[in-house]
Amino acid sequence: MAKMKFKLNRSGVAALMKSNQMQGVLEEKATGVRNRAGEGYKQDVYVGKTRANAMVYADTYQAKKDNMKNNTLLKAVR
Repeated sequence: MAKMKFKLNRSGVAALMKSNQMQGVLEEKATGVRNRAGEGYKQDVYVGKTRANAMVYADTYQAKKDNMKNNTLLKAVR
């Protein structure tokens, strides 16, 4: 086999990680987790310094109590 060199285009990867397409993928995944978690949970997608981020969090008191007792969000990710 011939030796092959690979050079990563860092600016291209950075642009991809912040792109609208990546935000769409994250939105889809976060929606799935939120739906499995149940009522009282919300989601957010935002662009940080280096990449787009998604989060699902307990918004109501009942959801926070449920998550602390049952690890609902952790189970919904699986």
